[in-house]
Amino acid sequence: MKHESQLARLGLFDARVPRYTSYPTAPHFSTEVGASKFVEWIEAIPAGAAISLYIHVPFCRRLCWFCACRTQGTQTDAPVKAYADTLVTELGMLKKHLAPGVKLSRLHWGGGTATLLPADSMRKVADAVFDAVDLGEHGEFSVEIDPNEIDDERMDALAQSGMNRASIGIQDFDPFIQSVIGREQSYEVTAKVVDMIRSRGINSLNADILYGLPYQNKEKITESIEKLLTLKPDRVALYGYAHVPWMARRQTLIPADQLPTPQARLGLFERSQELFTEAGYDIIGIDHFALPTDGLSKALHAGKLRRNFQGYTDDLAEALVGIGASSISKFPQGYAQNESATGAHTSAIREGHFSTHRGHVFTQEDLMRARLIEMLMCDFAVSKKELVEDWGADGAQLDSEFAACVEKFGEMVEITADGIAIPEPGRPLTRMIARHFDAYDLSKAGHSSAI
Repeated sequence: MKHESQLARLGLFDARVPRYTSYPTAPHFSTEVGASKFVEWIEAIPAGAAISLYIHVPFCRRLCWFCACRTQGTQTDAPVKAYADTLVTELGMLKKHLAPGVKLSRLHWGGGTATLLPADSMRKVADAVFDAVDLGEHGEFSVEIDPNEIDDERMDALAQSGMNRASIGIQDFDPFIQSVIGREQSYEVTAKVVDMIRSRGINSLNADILYGLPYQNKEKITESIEKLLTLKPDRVALYGYAHVPWMARRQTLIPADQLPTPQARLGLFERSQELFTEAGYDIIGIDHFALPTDGLSKALHAGKLRRNFQGYTDDLAEALVGIGASSISKFPQGYAQNESATGAHTSAIREGHFSTHRGHVFTQEDLMRARLIEMLMCDFAVSKKELVEDWGADGAQLDSEFAACVEKFGEMVEITADGIAIPEPGRPLTRMIARHFDAYDLSKAGHSSAI
C-alpha cells in the first residue's frame, strides 16, 4: 500500500502521457513533409539495405466500440478490393524509387482488419510487395488476423504468400465484457484459428489482450489469460485500454462509469504480469511478454530491443515504409504520414503521386532524445556514454537533466555509473519518466493514462 501511495503522489493515476511509439509523437507532425520529401527519403535508402514495410488496411466488417484505430466499416468487399488495387499501384510506385538490392527485414499487414481482404486480393498485394522488394533471408512476414474474419481460402493465400508470423487480437475472453466492448469472439473460434495457423506450418504467434476494460476484475482477467496461455503464443502485447471518446466517437458506447479505477487498472496489470511470468514469459518493456525462444526476448538480452509504431520489435532496419491510408513511415531523416482519409489517399495514388501530407524532419536533438526515451522504454536504463558518443548529446546537460529527474521521482529513478536507471518499483512510471525528457509541448491531445 505504501508503494501505491508513492505512485499516486507522483501522479501515476492522474497523468495522461504518450505511449512513445515515436518521438516526437504524431500530434507534433506538421505539413513541412510532403510527397516530394517522402520520395527524397526513399531514394536515399542505400542499395542493399534492409527496410521494414507496413501495409495498412483501414476497413472492418464491424467497428469494435473499444477501438480508436483509424478504420471504416463495410458490409461488402467492393471497396476493399478497390483499395487492394490502390495498394498494388502504390507498391509499384515505391519500386521505382528503391535502390537495387534493398531487402525486407520485416513485412507487416495491419488495420483495421487486414484479413478482410479477399484471398485473390491478398495474393495480388503480396505479389506486388515482393515484386518491389524481396524478403530477406531471415525476414518476417506477419499479418494481424481477426479470428472472426478468416477462412481456409484466405489463410491458404497468406501462408502460400509467405506469412511466417501471425498476430491475433483477443482483448478479453469473457462473453459479457465482449458484448460491452462490441467485440464478440469466443475462445472456441480463436482456438480454431490458432489451429488453422499452426496446421500450415506457421509457428510464430503473437496475441493482443487488453486490461482496463469495463467490468474487468482480477478474477475475470485471470480466467482470460489462463485461456490465452492454452494457445501458447510466443509473444503477448498487454495493452491498457485507452478511453478517448473525444478522439473515437464509437467509444461513447462504452459505459465509462464501469471502467476500473486507475488503482484497479494497476492491480489488473500486476495480476496479468504475474500470470505471464509464472508461465515462463520474459517481461519485455512496459507491456509485452515473450517466451525465451522468441526474437523479442533474445533482442532484450542482447541489448538490441527497439520500439516502433507496432510496439516492441527486434527489427534493426533504419527505415520503416508505410503503405496505405494513414500509414506512417520512419526514415533516418524523419517521419512521413500518408493522407488519413481513404478517399484522399486513393485519389493521390490514382493521380500518380504519393499521398504524404504531414510529418516531421528530425533535428539532432530529436534523434538524441528519441534514443534516450527508447532506452527507457526498452531497457529501463539510459547510457550517457552512447548518447554523447553516438548522438551528440551534451554530457553536462544530461547530468543536469538526470539530476532533475531524480529530484522529481525520488527513489523511483537512480543514478548509475553510466547514466540513470528505473528500478523495478518505479517501472509503472516509465512513460512519465520518459515524458520528463520530452522537449515538446505536452499539452497536445491524444495521450492515454499512464497505467
